[in-house]
Formats: sequence, C-alpha cells, structure tokens
Amino acid sequence: MSMTVDAALAARFGLTTEEYGKVLAIMGRTPTLTELGIFSVMWSEHCSYKSSRVHLRTLPTKAPWVIHGPGENAGVVDIGEGLAAIFKMESHNHPSFIEPYQGAATGVGGILRDVFTMGARPVANLNALRFGDPAHAGTRRVVDGVVRGVGGYGNCVGVPTVGGEVNFHRAYDGNPLVNAMTVGVARQDRIFLSAAAGVGNPVIYVGSKTGRDGIHGATMSSAEFDENAASKRPTVQVGDPFTEKLLIEACLELMATDAIVAIQDMGAAGLTSSAVEMAGKGGVGIEMNLDHVPQRETGMTAYEMMLSESQERMLMVLKPERTEAARAIFEKWELDFAIVGHLTDTARITIVHNGEVEADIPLAPLADEAPVYHRPFVHTPKPARLGAVADPEGIEHALLHLLACPDLASRAWIWNQYDSGVGGQTARRPGTADAAIVRVEGTRRGLAITTDCTPRYCQADPHDGAMQAVAEAWRNITATGARPLAVTDNLNFGNPEKPEIMGQFADAVKGMGEACWALDFPVVSGNVSLYNETKHPNGLRQSILPTPAIGGLGVIEDVTKAIGYGMPDGCDLVLIGEIRGELGQSLWLREIAHREDGAPPVVDLVAERRNGDFVRGQIAQGHILACHDIADGGMLVAVAEMVMASGVGCSLVKPRFDGVALHAHYFGEDQACYIAATHNGMALIEAAEAAHVPARRLGRSGGHNLELWDGMSLSAERMRAVNEAFFPKFMER
Repeated sequence: MSMTVDAALAARFGLTTEEYGKVLAIMGRTPTLTELGIFSVMWSEHCSYKSSRVHLRTLPTKAPWVIHGPGENAGVVDIGEGLAAIFKMESHNHPSFIEPYQGAATGVGGILRDVFTMGARPVANLNALRFGDPAHAGTRRVVDGVVRGVGGYGNCVGVPTVGGEVNFHRAYDGNPLVNAMTVGVARQDRIFLSAAAGVGNPVIYVGSKTGRDGIHGATMSSAEFDENAASKRPTVQVGDPFTEKLLIEACLELMATDAIVAIQDMGAAGLTSSAVEMAGKGGVGIEMNLDHVPQRETGMTAYEMMLSESQERMLMVLKPERTEAARAIFEKWELDFAIVGHLTDTARITIVHNGEVEADIPLAPLADEAPVYHRPFVHTPKPARLGAVADPEGIEHALLHLLACPDLASRAWIWNQYDSGVGGQTARRPGTADAAIVRVEGTRRGLAITTDCTPRYCQADPHDGAMQAVAEAWRNITATGARPLAVTDNLNFGNPEKPEIMGQFADAVKGMGEACWALDFPVVSGNVSLYNETKHPNGLRQSILPTPAIGGLGVIEDVTKAIGYGMPDGCDLVLIGEIRGELGQSLWLREIAHREDGAPPVVDLVAERRNGDFVRGQIAQGHILACHDIADGGMLVAVAEMVMASGVGCSLVKPRFDGVALHAHYFGEDQACYIAATHNGMALIEAAEAAHVPARRLGRSGGHNLELWDGMSLSAERMRAVNEAFFPKFMER
C-alpha cells in the first residue's frame, strides 16, 4: 500500500492536526504508515474514550461484591458459592446500518469474546435495538438484517438470547443502535486477565485467519455518517459463529490448565489493540513478526494485518513450557495456532514484516499521551412539567392503540428467531418476566438480566432520563425476586464536539451515577458510542436521541422462587407505589395526543429503594406470586400485559383519583411502582404500610377479560391479537 504519511493522511485516519503533531513529537520523526495506523486506531474515540473519560471517572465502580470493575475485558461480580458472573455490553451501531446482518452478527461475536476471554462460559445474550420510523424507507431492511444477524450468530454459537428491548423513532432513521450484551459464569479462582508478564514469553495468535475485512473499523465507528455510508462496507467485519464456538471450547479447555499468562480478544483495532493493551497493562514490551500471522488473503501488508478486524481471533501470552500442549488443543479444535512474537523489556511495540521493521513505538506515551478532552458543554434546559391534557379518545381505544403501537407491540416475531432455551438453563424466557432468568448450572442460583433505557425521557432531560434507565433496570430485576448487583452500560450519543451533545452526555453520566450510588448498583463495565449522527442529502444533520442503555444483572439464591408477570387465577392485585398520573414524554402523550413534550416522570431514588426492597422481601417470603413494574404505557398497559402473559383476566376496582384525571391515572408512566398479585391483598397492604410503602388494592384476577369498574371489558385474546399484529404486518410489506 503506497501512501504518503503526512498531516493530510493523518486527517483521513481521523487524527486532528494537534494529535498528529503529538505523534510526531513522540516518534521524533515521521511515522511509517503502519505506525500512523496504530496511533489512529488507538487514539480513536472508540478505543481511547478521549471525549468521555473525564466524565466516566465519576461513576461508582466498587462494592464488596465487585471483583473486577472497568478496565478489563468485562466486569466481574461475586454471585456466591465461589462463582462469578462476567458481563459487558458493547455497540455495533455504524456497521449495522452499513451491513445490518454482519454488523449485528459480529457485534454479538465480539461481546461473546470479551466474556469468554476472561475464563467464563457464556450463558446468556441480550440486545438493545433502536430503529428508525417504521414508515421510513430503510427501516424494514435494517430491522430484518439486524434481527437475523443477532439470531444467526447467537443460535449457531449455542448461547441463548434471553432478553432485550426494541424502540422505534425517526431520530434513528440513518443511525440504528445495536447494543449487544453477554453474561458468562466462571469460578472466582479461574478468572483470566489481560496484563502480559514474563520477558521472553511467547505471544500466540489463535483462531481464524486474518483478512482485509474491518480495516479502520474503529475509526469508522468514531465518525459521523453521511448519505454515502454504504461506501464504508469494507470496514464491516464478517463473522463465523461456528468458528467462534470452536474458539470458545478451545480457550476454555486451555484455561483449565496453567498455560495462560495473559489473554485478550482481537476486537476493535484487531491485532493492534490486543498487543498494545496486553503489553501496556503489563509494563513490558512486545515484538511481533507478522510473517507468522495466519492470513486468508495474499499480499497483505503490515498496515493491513495490524488494523484488520477479522473476527474470531485471540492473542495470548503463554508459559514457554506449555506452548506445545496449547498448540495440540487448538489443532484438535481445527483452529490456527501461531507463535507471532515474544515479550521484551523494551517497553515498546516492534512490528517486523518481510525482514523490515514496520513499526517501533514506545508504549507508555501511546497510552499515557492519548488525547483526553474536556470538551465544552451546555446543559439541556430543564423542561416544564406538563399541565392537564384532555383525553381525545377514551380509555378502551387508547389501551388498544397503545398495545398496537411499535414501541409496545409484542416482540414475539423477534424473539421467535432467537433460540432462548439452548443450553437448558433458561428459567424465564422473553415475554414472561421483567428480567430474563438463567439458572447457574450445577447450583440452585439464578441470574436475572435486563437491558433498559427510555430515550425519549433522555432527550427531554438527559440527567433524569439516565437516572430513570438505571432505576428501571434495578426495578425489573427486583420484580423477579432477584437482588440487583451491578450494571454494564452502553452510552450512545451524537457528536461530542457539539456543546449541546456533550451536555447531554455529561448530564446523563451524572444522573446514572446518582442512581447507581443510591441503589448500590455499581458500574463494572461498559462502552461509549459517539458520533451517532447522520448527514442527509439536504445538508441537515440528525443526531440520535441520547440513549444511555443500561444492562443490569442480579442474583437470586433459589431460582425456583423467581417470578414472572403472568398472574394466577383468584389473586388480589395490589399497587405498590404512588400514582401521580405522569404524562410528560409518555407513550400515551405521543400516540394519543400526538405530542412529545413536557418533563419525563419524576424519579425519586429514595422511593425506588424503599419500594423495591419491600417488593423483593415479599417475593422471597412467597407473598407475591406475580409482579410487573409500571413503565411504558403506564399502569393499565402493565395490567394488560399481565393478562396477556397468563391468559387470566382481572377486574379492577374504581380508582381513587386524588385529583388525577382518569386517563392520566391509567396511562401515566409513574416510577417506583409495581403491580403485585397475591393471595392475601390485605396482608400485603398492611405489611407495606408498616414499611411506609404506599399500597392499595387494584382488583382481583379471574376470568378471561380485563374489566374496568365502568363496564369496559377486553378479552385476553383480543388484546393479544392487537398486540401481535405490528411486526408480522410490518415485515411482510
């Protein structure tokens, strides 16, 4: 590859004039093409977090049950019995717009590697997907490809996809979000880290061969899109889930020995990031000879091999005396195994190819002098609270309308393409509980897992919206009876060089942090995805809604005591929490009143903690048999979802209005609220009063219809038919 290395090429690679000047100062000369490529990807937004790092440092990351927080491939928490849950969420947004199937598939593959590289067997996948307006010409293509990609990779690799969320909004027309989450389980004494050690130890490449796919994928993910985004297709990686499955088994087999000193997957920036991060964390140098890198294409240059993001590859440092035993394992699994280098005492990364030194960079300044920006920002003005809004349609019509709308419609068309039961440990499948429940094999324990965010709240008030995302994840785990442990996040925002976007980010991180502190819900891993903004042919730029997606994880000691929201017959329904009729930024406001304004619902973290702790305690004692938190669509939608999930109807008593309009009472998206099904409503209400938790009777389950006190009656079958219509009709167009 013949390119002249200068400021112009550096700019093409995503480096600013000042950043390129810093490269020149570090090197003391003009860098080679390969060296420039290494700097450009390691200093990209995707790899260096240069715009977000100063804010991320404020998040709570420690707790007695946190084993490893941010800084490793994934977060690690103690789940008891000498076991750990290892989990993380990452984005593959830009690739999934360019090539939806491969973009989503390789997003799943990448997050799986982050987890099993630490010694965990993956036990669950989730995803958080945001798509454009269903009426937009490109949305159907993206939905189809992304869903097939997620299912195709997860199903083939044999890890169940157990949960997630889907939103639609015109702000994602040119920039969908594909956030993938994986959870794995490992023994606490068999967790593998990435810091290299031992001068002279061999550096081993394993997995698939290196090709030209994904070159400069990290820098592509650190830039805005334009109308010619399809031209970036070569930057999208191509995945092979069958090879990934072999890689999982081979790595876990090797991890059962004492051969591994350090291990790192080749994710964003491929061989570059894995080599730089391993050596840098270990305070050693690394020398690699690219002549030995397995290649599937001829004539590859050092630049191409170092920046390729070909999938299903790992880099590891082994004990020299265990090298041949390790080789035998990988050859048994029919995977490439090559000694590509060794550790040195030079504190430099040295790359040799065809007898020539293609790169020789000091590692310390590559990391320590990476740009860190304190970008200027302006806070999003606090919106006014919404006043009274007239009801134009009535309760029954509004409920059916909401159940049919894209944001609340049944996701069965999606999750039926995912194998949610492979492995045999899934205790609560999609559509049955507020969080997925996966049994920890060989124990009675279960993991509760969820992904949550309400972007329309975050657009109106990034601070409160992000706080609500954390609280909802905590609430969804609590509603199953599990104890929330920790959070992984995926912070998706627009161009951080715009003060208003940087303000959204800063405010959202602050809100997240406040909620995590209040709920003892630390952040142990995560990902930042910026520049989610599209330039359209008319010259206008459109940013996504600020979307700080939260992946929450909790544990329940006895998985048989985990509950869902399908309610039994003959139970009292009790509302836990206080209904204020919050319609600001609600789905009712958008879908029925055709407005998107007002402040999002108030998040009272004291009430969240108090009410949630009470609910969890009552579930543990067997007093609550089914539970559903109030979220999108409000209380009546939550009740309807309980009816549809179980096929058991209910009759609701006349509400106590307390000055709240009827439609606001039923469709307000009030926080810190749960609907609980119990055999003894009065005893539950008395227990709540003793704990200073608001509670009142809503009604009783029975029959097959959802009935209101005023005569409205809707059958479970009719509601299901309305709720299940959107996706099949949309995808058949």
